[in-house]
Amino acid sequence: MDLGIQGKIALVCASSQGLGLACATALAREGCTVFINGRDDTRLKAARQSIDGPVFPIVADLNTEDGRARIVEACPAPDILVNNNAGPPPGALADFDHDAWLSALEANMIAPIMLIRAYVDGMRERRFGRIVNITSAMVKSPRLHLALSTTARTGLTAFSKALSREVAPDNVTINNLLPERIDTPRQAFMAQRMIAAQGITLAQARDQIADSIAAKRFGEPSEFADACAFLCSAQAGFISGQNLQLDGASYTGLF
Repeated sequence: MDLGIQGKIALVCASSQGLGLACATALAREGCTVFINGRDDTRLKAARQSIDGPVFPIVADLNTEDGRARIVEACPAPDILVNNNAGPPPGALADFDHDAWLSALEANMIAPIMLIRAYVDGMRERRFGRIVNITSAMVKSPRLHLALSTTARTGLTAFSKALSREVAPDNVTINNLLPERIDTPRQAFMAQRMIAAQGITLAQARDQIADSIAAKRFGEPSEFADACAFLCSAQAGFISGQNLQLDGASYTGLF
């Protein structure tokens, strides 16, 4: 299927590895000019080399005003914005002090909102915009040990839903992708925590994680990225304000 986005400009945040890199790769494959972003210049250059097509790296910290200003200066008028950022660490409620909450809100709510604010008016004027926020399955299935991530990303979800109604007449869509157990460095980090806590092997930790998914396997980053690319397509213009779960059928609710 031709997704109708060849020649569009896409900005994918936090895209030197994991889900961000997978999404950038999928959009480049569809003919987009892609701007990728990260804090580590070496890792970002390696990501650039792994993607075919016109790709431009932006070294900047999403979590700071200066970093976001650098991103907007380098990529002033994207047609597609994929908001992504590393999640805060899991832990117990007692671990989440005031600074931890502020850091989570900055990274997983305020940073994406500020980028949407910077770009959405231009998208409306050009009468094409696709905004995809990579959030988490925990937005709909909260877990206390992931409360920092869940709380910040739920705030982003509420904001995006409200804005989606305002911008829909201008062919601008805003949707959220909710991953769970996609095989990325984040899952490697979670496996290492299990190894330390339980004294098990890496294979055993991965088996435990896979067994928690209804599909009994990890999701592939490419599967996630293809869903992202479709939400950015011309054909997805009537899909907005939605939360699409990519979780191997694990969510038990209806909505």
